[in-house]
Amino acid sequence: MGFDVARVRGLYTSLGDGWTYLNAHQIPQVPERVASGVAAAFRTHAQISEATSMPIAVEQLEAAREAVASMVGTEPACVVLGPTRQFLVHTLARGLGAFVRRQAGVVLSRADAGWLTAPFRTLDGSFRWAEPDLGTGLLPDWQYKKLVDGATRLVVLSAAHPLLGTVAPVGKIVDTVRQRSRAWVLVDATSYAAYRPLHLDEWEADIVMLDLGEMGGPQISAMIFRDTSMFPRLDRSVPLELPASSLPHGLLGGVPNLVRHLGNLDEKAPSVVEAMGEMAKFHKGLLDHLIESLEGLSAVHIVGISGDAAGHDALELDRVPRLTFTVTGVPAEMVHRRLVDNRLITTVSPADPLLDAMGVAEAGGSITIGLSPFSTYYEVDQLTRVLASLA
Repeated sequence: MGFDVARVRGLYTSLGDGWTYLNAHQIPQVPERVASGVAAAFRTHAQISEATSMPIAVEQLEAAREAVASMVGTEPACVVLGPTRQFLVHTLARGLGAFVRRQAGVVLSRADAGWLTAPFRTLDGSFRWAEPDLGTGLLPDWQYKKLVDGATRLVVLSAAHPLLGTVAPVGKIVDTVRQRSRAWVLVDATSYAAYRPLHLDEWEADIVMLDLGEMGGPQISAMIFRDTSMFPRLDRSVPLELPASSLPHGLLGGVPNLVRHLGNLDEKAPSVVEAMGEMAKFHKGLLDHLIESLEGLSAVHIVGISGDAAGHDALELDRVPRLTFTVTGVPAEMVHRRLVDNRLITTVSPADPLLDAMGVAEAGGSITIGLSPFSTYYEVDQLTRVLASLA
């Protein structure tokens, strides 16, 4: 039996309001199990634990750390939690001052937003930039052979583009870095991990970042280190993690329930990895159907897929189920309004360096779609019918 999307829809009580949610890249729907976990945690976080004589908030922090560790297959001691990825990145950049110094090499990606790259620009480094393919949005791995050398100390990239869905060849990039330097590789895996099982051993990256809110969880982010031996290399005067008393009380209680929810996406799967793998198989077929449907509309241009610039190989690239499109002659705001009028929730694509370089602004803006665990073929067909009336 395949992925039971009808059963998965029952795990989200918010879906009974008559709207079709295609905006998981912006504000994912929260499963009932996560919402109830957060509510229970808010009620109890200030109480004292009988087992430890400490506030239950401290236990919630440790339980959240253990849940993230179990999801990615590492030790809880390697997991650092914070309110946002932006907070964690700024904290890490300050802590790297002793590791990246004297014009050491730092390799960033122009496919990434400023929140991920700007904090590292404050380091005493010599900066090089990986360039995405402007036809497809892919971040080619071959260029790292020129960008990385013995002086490189840090490489930063995203595992998947949050608006185009293109998946970066992280494993190949990490292999290249390992062959040429002792640099640390930081990977923001959020857009990837929302749809795929996360195998840290396959990537062998040094630091992986996750925004649990983008996976349907509470607004908590995690920074996962390869091992605890990395911590002494950081500036000890810069604490990586806020104390339990400063982290969002109650929200931490939703993290273990998020991991349980992900493991329950396929009730026959024995683990989170297997359950996410089954969802990924379903999403591949659904994304193929979405692309084929939109490609059938002559006025719709899928950024990174349609047109001569993308080339014939664009459809063969690995993608998570997100995409961005334009409608010829129709401003994005008007497209968005028509979709909302038909109770379809998408977004006008936010400012993004890669979309700008690919000419989206000149086309009058674009619409971004992010599928969810509960998205269906019927919803894709509904979207196609509405766009056909515009195009």
